[in-house]
This record gives sequence, structure tokens and C-alpha cells, in this order.
Amino acid sequence: MKYGCIGEKLGHSFSKEIHESFAPYPYELCELAPEELPSFLQKKEFCGINVTIPYKEKVIPYLDEIAPEAAAIGAVNTIVNRGGRLCGFNTDFAGMKALLAKEKISLENKKVLILGTGGTSKTAKALTMHLGARAVLRVSRSAREDAVSYEEALAAHTDAEVILNTTPCGMFPKAGVSPIDLSAFSCLSGVADAIYNPLCSQLVLDAKARGIPASGGLYMLVAQAVFAAEIFLDTEFPGSEIERIYQSLLKKKQNLVLIGMPASGKSTLGKAAAAALNRSFFDSDEAVEAAAGKSIPRIFSEEGESGFRDRESAQIKALSEKQGIVLATGGGAVLREENRKALRSNGFLVFLDRPLSFLQATSDRPLSSNREDLEKRYRERYDVYCRTADFRFLAGESVSDNVNAILEEFLK
Repeated sequence: MKYGCIGEKLGHSFSKEIHESFAPYPYELCELAPEELPSFLQKKEFCGINVTIPYKEKVIPYLDEIAPEAAAIGAVNTIVNRGGRLCGFNTDFAGMKALLAKEKISLENKKVLILGTGGTSKTAKALTMHLGARAVLRVSRSAREDAVSYEEALAAHTDAEVILNTTPCGMFPKAGVSPIDLSAFSCLSGVADAIYNPLCSQLVLDAKARGIPASGGLYMLVAQAVFAAEIFLDTEFPGSEIERIYQSLLKKKQNLVLIGMPASGKSTLGKAAAAALNRSFFDSDEAVEAAAGKSIPRIFSEEGESGFRDRESAQIKALSEKQGIVLATGGGAVLREENRKALRSNGFLVFLDRPLSFLQATSDRPLSSNREDLEKRYRERYDVYCRTADFRFLAGESVSDNVNAILEEFLK
């Protein structure tokens, strides 16, 4: 391996596709068990590597030289082999700084809580001090080192104005959980999460639901990768490169999710959009039937609506963990908050809005099998669709025109 990333678990990593999208070298992901780390570094059989969880601190004793800023932080995420001498750097600092600047999250004169005590939390602490935070506290489950416990944070520090998460809590494949309950914090002006898979962690979703500026770690990941490549190659990339790579990767990873009433054309348009994007298409109703081994009308007959909704939520969760797909949802999928959160974690949600006069009741839809029930569902759900969607699209007759209009919004 000439260039790559080392860590204990890298199945979720985007680093390979980021580096290979702009840098002139192949990039490998190298998973190492803790006992394999010393031998790997002692052999020095690489030109440049990035370092991720849990080795950002553990690599330091094996380095011949450490950049002053990395030494001050106490964490290294970039190592360059210069003629047999291993030199360590920290590009997470600049990456996190770029993320906060992009989201306009100011730390100046703010009280900041940093969740976690690992290498990335040390970087976050150095950055918060550099950016003029009034007070900085690290939070951990064990309250080790200089950290406070989560219980103490919730009891005595709910006046925090910014929260930075550097823990893996909420990261794929254990998404959907948050490291801390934001409802206790009434003064928050910003939340940033180093997690980038899913694109929006539960912490970020909770913050956005409260109207708090918040972002996941994808932009930080891209920025630190560009800064690392500059060190690897002793060169400088254009300032616009970070934004270009970020936007490209975001659209590649983000799901296109269609929501709306039964018979509004979600599956038809979804299949056409998937073909246009060269993506896989999924239908949550079809997934429910396949998993259950029986039709939706039969599920309703045998298990009632609650049984169907439980099955639907399980499929929505599984499908939402995928990335880069097109997903058509059932008409009632967004009625449950857990489903809305799951769909938003990786998705751009489009409400396919058709006038009620264009919708047809059909016998295979238990809750809208006749005109009266269809109209009732429409009135009950319309506001929910509008509140849930990132984009409300007034659908016309032409499938191709509809798809083009939706993709224009999705890809802009």
C-alpha cells in the first residue's frame, strides 16, 4: 500500500472514493487489529496514510517527527513517510474548522460541550480554544481524564451553546441513536457531529427539528482529506476543490425518497428516476410483502394496521440505511416519527403532490379502497407530507417531464 487509511473497522469509510476522485494515486483501506499496528508502522511500507478510530493517539510513539500543531493536540490523523522517517500531522483540525465555517457555527465566547475523549475530541478541544470559546468541557460516560459525565452535563451544563460530537454513537450500522438528549439544552446555537455515515445522524436530525444549525461530518471528512493529500504530495489544490468534492459525494450518497398519497405515481416515477440516475430502486410496500411472505391486504386482515405499520417501520429502517438509492414509500409511511427520522438520515424527501381528483381508490389498498376513505386519508395526511418533504412537487401528466423536474431539484 502506497496511500490509504488505517483503522480498526473501515467498512463504513468513504475515504477511498474521496481520495481517488481528485488525487493521482490509488488509495486503500487497511483494517488493523490493535496487535497489528506496531508491525505495520515499523515496516514503513507506505508513502502516506490517514489514521482513524481508534489509532489517532496510539500511532504517536512510532513517529519520528510530529508537526507542532499535532503534538499540541495529542492526536495524529495523517502520516507521511519521508525517506524512512514517519512524520505526523493533524488535518482534522483544519477540516473541522472548515465545517464550522461552512455552517456558520460560531464558537467565539460560547460555552461548548465536546462529546467524547478520543483523538478527535482532542482536536475539537484545541479548535474550540483557538476559535475563542468562553468555556470548553469534554463529556464521557466514565468522566475520565478532564471530562465530566453525561449525567453531570445534563445536571449542570445545560446552558451550553454549542455541542460537538466526536463519539461513534449513532454511526452506521448502529444509527438512529443520539449520544445526548438535546431537549435539555435551551441555549444551543449550533451542533456539529463528526459522524458522516449516515449523512445526518440522530443528533443532527434532533437539532434540525429544533431549528438549530447543525451538520454531520461529511464536509469535514472531505476537507481533511484534501488537506492530507496536499501533505502527501507536497502540493496545493484549488480552494474550490473541497466544495466540489463534497457536493459530488453528497449527491452520490443521498437517497431520493418519494412520499405521497397512494396512486400518486411514486413507484412509476421512482423507477424512471432510478433509471435516469443509474441507481437501484426500492418500494417499501414491496419490501414489506417480500419480508412477510404475504400481501398487504392479508397483513391488514391478519395483523391489523398496527401490525402492518410495525412491519413497515422495520423495512423503512433497513432501506434508509442504504445510500444512493431511489425509494418509493407507502402512503402512510411518514405518519410515524421514527420513519420520518430514518428516511431523513440519508434521504432527500420529495412529496409527489397530485390533486385529489387525479387519485383513484383501489381494492388492494386497505385504507383507501373506496373514494370516501381515499378522501379522508388525503385530508389527514396532506399537512404531514408538506411538513416532512424537502421539496413539494406538483406532478403533471408527463412522466419524463416529472422526472426531469424532480432530478433538477435533487441534483442542484
